[in-house]
Amino acid sequence: MLEVKNIFKTFNAHTVNEKCALQGVDLQLNEGDFVTVIGGNGAGKSTLLNAVAGVWPVDDGSITIDGVDVTHLPEYKRAKFIGRVFQDPMMGTAPTMQIEENLALAARRGQARGLGWHISKEEREQYRQLLKDLDLGLEDRLTSKVGLLSGGQRQALTLLMASLKKPKLLLLDEHTAALDPKTAAKVLEISDRIVLENNLTTMMVTHNMKDAIAHGNRLIMMHEGRIVVDVSGERKKNLTVPELLELFNRASGTDVVSDKMLLA
Repeated sequence: MLEVKNIFKTFNAHTVNEKCALQGVDLQLNEGDFVTVIGGNGAGKSTLLNAVAGVWPVDDGSITIDGVDVTHLPEYKRAKFIGRVFQDPMMGTAPTMQIEENLALAARRGQARGLGWHISKEEREQYRQLLKDLDLGLEDRLTSKVGLLSGGQRQALTLLMASLKKPKLLLLDEHTAALDPKTAAKVLEISDRIVLENNLTTMMVTHNMKDAIAHGNRLIMMHEGRIVVDVSGERKKNLTVPELLELFNRASGTDVVSDKMLLA
């Protein structure tokens, strides 16, 4: 479903601020894979996600989604393949619009638009059931403005919107980092259920090593723009945080892990 071949990305090239963010990254995801991406600050995690999403072009290499070479496609043309949830709960929704209006926008994604605006009775009932499954009490608040929701409620709604059209690839960019631990756990539970029920190919960037181990069927760890650890299946299921740290130390040749990762 996703094939990343030997991609490179350097920011501020040929200046004193030059930063090689990605250095020959190779990654293949099969349909339905759920990979967690972890690493220290500046390891290249978000840069990899942004490169796949088309936020900026790569310097070299290729990116293919479901057999389509998207390497040179701008972000808006890749949008039909990708659903995305950002770290900031304020992104991904229109705060001045109602919950049902946000869901209608997501449901009409990629369709031709006319001058009329109408949400049918059947659509409203569908949205109510989808929201009920979130178990956040939003099914009775269809006409509430999204800006009135809590951060966790907004992230859950954004997840629902991002997966409504069953994208080829779902990108979760530290989507629980701004939430308190209890709310983050709830959003991760919803994420797991949505990914499983829709068989979505998913990449989730996180700083939390426990979350990286507990979620998904595959884990990759990045360091200095490269993938240095790649574990999956039963080996990943049985990993502990100390074992993951040892794997990272051996693969990277360093025992430097960011405070954010350790504290998480």
